[in-house]
Amino acid sequence: MIADRRQFLSATGSAFAAFAAAGCAARAAGGLAALPAADAYGALVPDPAAILDLPPGFSYRVLSTLGDAMTDGGTVPDRADGMGCFDIGNGELALVRNHELNAIADSGGANGPAYDTVARSLVPLAGGTTTLVIDAATLAVKRQYRSLAGTIRNCAGGVTPWGSWLSCEENVSRADGQINRDHGYVFEVPANAERQVIPVALTAMGRFNHEAAVVDPASGIVYLTEDRPDSLLYRFIPAIPGQLAAGGQLQALAAEGVADSRNWENRQIAVGQAVACRWIDLDNVEAPEDDLRQRGAAQGATLFARGEGIWMGEGEFYFTCTSGGPGRFGQIFRLRPASNANGADMLDLFFESASGDDFTYGDNLTIAPDGHLIVCEDRSGNQVNYIRGVTTAGGVYPFARLRVETEPAGVCFSPDGATLFVNLMEPTRTLAITGPWNWG
Repeated sequence: MIADRRQFLSATGSAFAAFAAAGCAARAAGGLAALPAADAYGALVPDPAAILDLPPGFSYRVLSTLGDAMTDGGTVPDRADGMGCFDIGNGELALVRNHELNAIADSGGANGPAYDTVARSLVPLAGGTTTLVIDAATLAVKRQYRSLAGTIRNCAGGVTPWGSWLSCEENVSRADGQINRDHGYVFEVPANAERQVIPVALTAMGRFNHEAAVVDPASGIVYLTEDRPDSLLYRFIPAIPGQLAAGGQLQALAAEGVADSRNWENRQIAVGQAVACRWIDLDNVEAPEDDLRQRGAAQGATLFARGEGIWMGEGEFYFTCTSGGPGRFGQIFRLRPASNANGADMLDLFFESASGDDFTYGDNLTIAPDGHLIVCEDRSGNQVNYIRGVTTAGGVYPFARLRVETEPAGVCFSPDGATLFVNLMEPTRTLAITGPWNWG
């Protein structure tokens, strides 16, 4: 356990200071809270290419597309999902991008080090990550390559203060002869890795239907979401901060008086209501029966409705629950970790959608430099998906509208806040959005 957050900062201050200076940590809320939600950036302008409608003055460029030749000899795989942006020096940015692929999907020719392979072959399972290295000034792609191979359904993840991407498997398949190893883990990919990493499953962080992760730079604690209708919110306290492979303690959140935060039948938490939290130690975290959430709930952990995207601000983080609320249109929660060992973490329901017309199934999210949340919708079927803005006062506005039937994912800002990167899941397209941001 980290007894004092200031002590941790003192011990590792240079690494975290470098990360903050790179601009990858979100800044505090403020700035645009008073803007009317409906017209924060103006009415969306139809895209002549019929891909993505944006506000006046904004534009996008396509950086990478399914099937593009990569510099390692492979091709860009499909189903791009969660993504992080890193300043790796020398005027370069790295975008580490998940691919939510099933075991035997087309991997784009992945080979080399792999966590798992198809049956007893040397063919890696299709999931993993690719890395795009781009010029920070021009956004030109300089190289792209596979950086993690042999995993299944790498959905979201999170950036770390020490410059790596945590890639999370949203899959709990067991070794069955078609695959050789159990899945459902988190893997770490250094942003500056120039080739595929040797995959190491971070087993102490639990085996479950992982979605996303965030690291509190003040403590080194990792918070993890789970994409299940009866999910929990987890935290991992590393034995050695910054060295996740060294093991640690996995816990589940229990919010005072809130056994079920989903508000499906009986409302147990109201918008704006803040409640104190405690954390429950979990055992047998590799959970061969995929029952970690059920055992945690039996010990008093709070239920959430499909925990998905999660992102760190200053002293607080936000996470989406895709099907939360009475209408099951989605919720956004905020958690403020205690500033010292004697305080309690505080959870509040920051936003709950009352209408599918305004906000539906919020998934991946990031925090803009003004404190607004930028949230990707994940509506299925023949429905329009938006990228929504949520102000610091809880107002919602459309920032972008997809004109193609796919899911936007992996939103993240460049270190200078000038570019918003986003993936279109299938066929894979990674876009860079620029324009007249209202950073003030």
